[in-house]
Amino acid sequence: MAYKVLIPQDIAEEGKQYLRDRGYEVKMGTGATVEEIAADVVDCDAILARTAPFSAEVLEAGKQLKVIGRHGVGVDNIDVEKATELGIQVTNAVESNSNTVAELCIGFIIALGRNLVLCDRATRAGDFEFRNRVKGMDLEGKTLGILGMGKIGRLVGAKAHFGLDMNIIGYDPYLNAADFPEHVQPVDAGDELFATSDFVSIHIPSTPKTKRSIGMREFKLMKPTSYFINAARGDVVVEEELVAALKEGIIAGAGLDVFEQEPPPADHPLFALDNVVLTPHNAALTHECMIRMALHAAQGIDEVLSGRAPTWPVNTLS
Repeated sequence: MAYKVLIPQDIAEEGKQYLRDRGYEVKMGTGATVEEIAADVVDCDAILARTAPFSAEVLEAGKQLKVIGRHGVGVDNIDVEKATELGIQVTNAVESNSNTVAELCIGFIIALGRNLVLCDRATRAGDFEFRNRVKGMDLEGKTLGILGMGKIGRLVGAKAHFGLDMNIIGYDPYLNAADFPEHVQPVDAGDELFATSDFVSIHIPSTPKTKRSIGMREFKLMKPTSYFINAARGDVVVEEELVAALKEGIIAGAGLDVFEQEPPPADHPLFALDNVVLTPHNAALTHECMIRMALHAAQGIDEVLSGRAPTWPVNTLS
């Protein structure tokens, strides 16, 4: 009998076909709540997981569950500790979306530095004199500080340095200075990065240690002309303190793809601010990247169910 793979949230057809071509039965879920997934997973051997919650309740309901293939990189929506306890392999797709997310971060830098959203709004309103009232900045020679020098952080730095002639500094407590690319100047502390950068782009995961770790203290270290960019996870920032820093002119602006609560409430105070550029957590949602994430998640499932070592394991099973 073929192994059955549950897909609670739809993915690119290429990922589903990859599984079917290898003999798996694809089961599309009835919904993305804990209760719906727990009911759907009972007869399944694998889950191809997007952003829905995969709590202990879901994992314990999957009596046949052997592997969860994460469509993307972050696994903060999966109870990895419980999965490990139950002998469930978790894989992700760490090479699928790095370049795509990095491209959006460069877009934020350009949009903020050149006031593109405000320029668009003024032009549509017939305010052509906006061009003489509000000036942008050249990016050449400006300093980009990157917090977290993983795959995405490195790509952002390379694109900004070689494409925009920016100076790049980086901080990552898990790397030695020798581990940084030649074009990135390592700094000894996060405080130095916040204090000296014209743009700060954060690329750290959401963990108990990093949640709400960036707040008013860090924003007050930044120059009033500097910008904050977050395309990582919303909950690593104290959002109400970011709002205050933006309102009070402590920093010049922000580019945000992620929020503490997603989707954010309709009356979120960020929506009333002119000095932010907001996107709906879609940094990785290009046509090409959606295909890669689907294929890489499906690949991880196939590797585990066919008895091979996964290319991108998240946990280690005994």
